[in-house]
Amino acid sequence: MDPVLLSRIQFAFTAGFHFLFPPLTFGLGLLILIFETLSLLKKENLYQRISAFLVKIMALVFVMGVATGITLEFSFGTNWSNYSRLVGDIFGAPLAAEAVIAFFLESVFIGILFFGRDRVSPKVYWLSALLVFLGSHLSGFWIIVANSWMHTPAGFEKVMTDGKLTRLVLTDFSAAVFNPSTMYRFVHVVIAGWMSGTLFAAGIAAWYLLKQKHMEESKKILQISLGVFIACAFLQFASGHAHAVQVARTNPERMAAFEALWETKERAPMSLAGIPVQSERKTYAEIAVPGLLSFLIHFDASAKVPGLSEFPENEWPPVLLTYASYHVMIALGSLFAAISGIGILLFITGKLYSARWYLRGLIFAAPLPLLANEFGWIAAEVGRQPWAIYRILRTADAASVVVPAWQILASLIAFAIVYALLFAIFTYLLFSFIKKGFAEQKSAY
Repeated sequence: MDPVLLSRIQFAFTAGFHFLFPPLTFGLGLLILIFETLSLLKKENLYQRISAFLVKIMALVFVMGVATGITLEFSFGTNWSNYSRLVGDIFGAPLAAEAVIAFFLESVFIGILFFGRDRVSPKVYWLSALLVFLGSHLSGFWIIVANSWMHTPAGFEKVMTDGKLTRLVLTDFSAAVFNPSTMYRFVHVVIAGWMSGTLFAAGIAAWYLLKQKHMEESKKILQISLGVFIACAFLQFASGHAHAVQVARTNPERMAAFEALWETKERAPMSLAGIPVQSERKTYAEIAVPGLLSFLIHFDASAKVPGLSEFPENEWPPVLLTYASYHVMIALGSLFAAISGIGILLFITGKLYSARWYLRGLIFAAPLPLLANEFGWIAAEVGRQPWAIYRILRTADAASVVVPAWQILASLIAFAIVYALLFAIFTYLLFSFIKKGFAEQKSAY
């Protein structure tokens, strides 16, 4: 058993499971803020009932995110000690900022949202919703900063000892925080989170409408959550394009792997589908649009785009997994645009709340943004390989050298069992909340 491979699998599993929950807090936090704002402005009990229902779900999601996120930080010291030793001065700063600035802000005020409806004034309650919304996004920002720095490192100096790299020292905090990929990735992740939370809420509302339950609340949730989702679904194309251009400029071999572009080409095609075989440097059954990749990156269909042949083969990402995950993410994004377009037509024709086939579709589509997030994360992280820190530290050199493979395997099995139990509890409580529905709220006005 290879301890480095097992460490990679363990981190991928724990990070992938954790990543189910933060995006939901982005979207649910946005909806809670919207409904609390409407409650404050219109002074209608309806919006308080909706907000209270969403707060219960968000609190459950928040607890799951915290429980599964703690293990990731510990793994840097156990499975990736060489990485931590080399970049602790840099990587520790955004993680500390996330805990001190963002996490405590979010956790304190989500407590007020959950327990303080009758204990604080409506304006203070609204302020708590705003601070939870800001706290969750600040938390996401600092995590994105840390991860983006690994993709496009900046603001540091190398310390060499006897000709060997022994440490990276932070020299420019601002440059490290706002490295070349931070804002592109943050905007992309935030929009994806808003899509995740709003379609999740729309799916719950659709279920109620099909069951003819809580009709007033469900129609309002569906109207607002689907409206936000539709706007985000189209915004995400612009965000994704901007991020892809950034990747093409700063991590060109990853873009080549995204498109299985084996050779440097003018009028580079955009691959829509295919089966890339890395050992043969060939893509079978490929469907591609000539010149489209060149145009999308350079706004010039005849521009040259570097292929994988420009780089040493031992620095190539695993092409098949990178290509497949990237294209699944794009396919899901296209599906979301289709769901949005149909939703607009149904709303215009007055059939949004009665089209049972569409409501059923929303229920099945509710978890799909989370799946798109996972595939996008796989494309980004696998596409960075073989580097832990792009062109500075290889992943194989970042792993701990003293942790034996059997211990990593045992802990991986333990994580799988515990996380399965946690997910079962989460699912049970979530469906219990949904089944219970909307509790009557005492008017605060």
